[in-house]
Amino acid sequence: MDTEAQHTERDRSSPPSGPGDVPHVAEAAEEPEERSRSVFMSLVSRLPGGGFTLTFLACAAALLLVGTFVVQPFQIPSSSMEPAFRVGDRVLVNKLAYRFGSEPQRGDAVVFDGSGYFGDADYIKRVVGTGGDRVVCCERGRIKVNGVPVDEPYLFPGDSPSQVPFDVVVPEGSLFLLGDHRSDSRDSRDHLGEPGGGMIPVDEVIGRADWIAWPVGHWTSLERPDSYARVPAPGGAHG
Repeated sequence: MDTEAQHTERDRSSPPSGPGDVPHVAEAAEEPEERSRSVFMSLVSRLPGGGFTLTFLACAAALLLVGTFVVQPFQIPSSSMEPAFRVGDRVLVNKLAYRFGSEPQRGDAVVFDGSGYFGDADYIKRVVGTGGDRVVCCERGRIKVNGVPVDEPYLFPGDSPSQVPFDVVVPEGSLFLLGDHRSDSRDSRDHLGEPGGGMIPVDEVIGRADWIAWPVGHWTSLERPDSYARVPAPGGAHG
């Protein structure tokens, strides 16, 4: 009885050695796993700071991916978009807003690359006209888009829609952009006689300004104003 018990115990703890025996699956899988873990821990131990440095690098990589493809921060450099955006505000730009078939809409505040059009820099302005729109200023102190007067509640207090008259038709695939602080903004109006006619191609838009993240006291999410809700499509009827 003792001999049989010892034999059974030995069978449970020792790998089979006979020619017809099958290797123990658990033991065959554990060895590469242990080796991989050992190599990983060895690499971590060689980093200055060890696990802390690895965590920092992982976070930095994640932020880089987010900033490249999803959300990017920008700092407001001038007063051209007051009162909505003040000098020094940090805005978060949604870079996915115009992907997957969506395009900028009238009233959106967008950040775009002005190289070759406004100047070699990124700008933030408000979309007033999209492809095919006719934008005219001014009639009774308001601009008209496709024949419909537009109230602009985002304008800087005391500003008129424009001191410079204009009558433009926006080419397809382009945008007509104005600052909210019209008396202190260089925008599409200032480039009407230049190549491109003051219009910015939609492809140059980096994204839509959806949040003000800094300073904390000015934090807010931004929504498209309903000022253009009554504006018809180009060539459409209006009331």
